[in-house]
Amino acid sequence: MKTLNLKTKSFRKIPNPFYNIDTYMDNSEMYIMICDVKDIPKDIPMDTNPREQKLTTAVAKKIRASLISERSNNFYLLNRGLTISAKSVKYDNKNDLVTIEFDDNEVHGDIDGGHTYKIILQEQENLDYGEQFVKIEVLTGVEDIFQELAAARNTSVQVQDKSIAELEDRFEIIKEAIKDEPYSNNIYFKENDVGDIDVTDIIAILNLFNIERYPNKNENPIISYSGKGQCIKNYINTHKELGDTIENPYVKMKYVIPDIFKLYDHLEKSMRKFYSNGISNKKYGAVTGVTPKKDGKEAFKTKFYKENMDYLTPNGFIYPILGAFRALLKENNEHFYEWKKDPFMTMDKIGAELVSSTVNMSRELGNNPNATGKNKTLWMNLYMIVCMELVDM
Repeated sequence: MKTLNLKTKSFRKIPNPFYNIDTYMDNSEMYIMICDVKDIPKDIPMDTNPREQKLTTAVAKKIRASLISERSNNFYLLNRGLTISAKSVKYDNKNDLVTIEFDDNEVHGDIDGGHTYKIILQEQENLDYGEQFVKIEVLTGVEDIFQELAAARNTSVQVQDKSIAELEDRFEIIKEAIKDEPYSNNIYFKENDVGDIDVTDIIAILNLFNIERYPNKNENPIISYSGKGQCIKNYINTHKELGDTIENPYVKMKYVIPDIFKLYDHLEKSMRKFYSNGISNKKYGAVTGVTPKKDGKEAFKTKFYKENMDYLTPNGFIYPILGAFRALLKENNEHFYEWKKDPFMTMDKIGAELVSSTVNMSRELGNNPNATGKNKTLWMNLYMIVCMELVDM
């Protein structure tokens, strides 16, 4: 018999809907708890997990990045957490303490979430109490269906659209456009590939500049922020229809793609400067959603060129501002996109106004960067601000 004691932030027992029915599920129970990652014990039985935990894959790196990210404390929402089989669970509500008992190593222990568990153990010392939480699901009375349960819980990772698209060579457009850029080898185009930049983010950013799909202020690429998976689907469907021909808007972007990613980094690095110049003397780190660098910690890095910066800005601010710069694109006589006006000079000129509008909108929405990134009025207003820079040309 092995016993673990675990502090919890919240605890719920989920009633068994078949409790009064004479079936093999009669005695099963489910318990859900949210725990500080600092309190996760180091000796949860792992013999029951059917997977080897390889912590160098892209998926494992994303789990780690989400856990240690100072951009948000939403790990317990973004990660599925741990699923554990046990003999019994007892809850002391006075001390918020859960006691979990394990009796049989063949059917009691971690079922799913082994990568998450091992990464948490590796990063515990680097995190503070209250910084990140994780969801733990404990199941009891499932010994008779353990094999079926373990198999079911570990088949949820399906081949993603981007992995299939990579096998079908649909990303060659992008690879060719950025082949000389220093970050070209940092992009992973399929699951478990090496890299720290997801091609899903690449497609979402490029979607911001698709002037055929979003030609004016009334058609805005909000989906780049709110539905990146759909951006991948749209990209694949476009490639299936148009291939690598000049009719494909992503082929038309060929010569501006490097500029787009440079512009992303320029905006990310300049947000504090734009805020200070355009709004007030308050610290940028006081804005809800913005994360300042902690004393003694390394500087944050921009997404593509890894330049140092002291603040992390939520995507709910970055995407609407960056998307407004599609107003500076046009299609030339050879059907490729080109800039009507230098986007970097334009950003430096009106960046303060763009950031002011964005932060003010966030405040109007209850200091909510997520709602800000989805606000149609903001996207339209920012686009019009950039358009005004073309009036005197």
